[in-house]
Amino acid sequence: MQVEAISLNLRPRSMWEGSDLGIRLLQSRLRSVYSTHLLVALPLFALCYGTVEIAPWLPVLLIWTSKPWLDRTILFSLSRALFGEDTSFAELWQAGSEVWWSEFALTVTLRRLSASRSFSQPVRQLEGLTGRELGARLRQMALRHRGVARLLTLTFAAAELALWLSLLSLQAWLVPHNGAVDWSELLRNPAASTVLWPTLAYAVVVAFLEPFYVAAGFGMYVNRRVELEAWDIEQEFRRAFAG
Repeated sequence: MQVEAISLNLRPRSMWEGSDLGIRLLQSRLRSVYSTHLLVALPLFALCYGTVEIAPWLPVLLIWTSKPWLDRTILFSLSRALFGEDTSFAELWQAGSEVWWSEFALTVTLRRLSASRSFSQPVRQLEGLTGRELGARLRQMALRHRGVARLLTLTFAAAELALWLSLLSLQAWLVPHNGAVDWSELLRNPAASTVLWPTLAYAVVVAFLEPFYVAAGFGMYVNRRVELEAWDIEQEFRRAFAG
């Protein structure tokens, strides 16, 4: 790890301050992160909606299941942003086998159920550890901080739900009364044509909110490494004796 190349001002922070640091990092490279994220997410959402004929509820379930897989693209871009680098789709494509397909089955199954995945995923994806070394590293990183990571996930889950319901309510507010959706009928008999807006609304919420969730967890991860490995001291020494 080339600490001197990190673009952030490192210092000891609380875990919540660390999550804010991650979001500030995202804001500093917003166009780069969102462009690569959307180039992957939008085709995936279209494929998910293609399953609506199988079951009207299936597209939303597939989008929900795919979120940890989408997180890998976002995390790749954020890890480069940490060193002041933008990410092009060509660079993402070149690293695609590692970013998209490494541990794919675990990513969309067991790790989808992890309540602290935004904090633990950087360890799995960026540190190159396996087996016992990976397990020991995850335990070290999570010591006394797993609860904060889980609370972060619950916070973003609540924000996601609130945004989704807000978008759904737009239909009731903006459509004339005689053309409004009968939600009770939709719940009893969810036809493909009537679930288009709920599915689209959920896709919009995930596309917008997921980079912030990943960035908050990545900020916690960076902050924990500062705490464990004294990155802030090393950074100060390198700056002091530069040249």
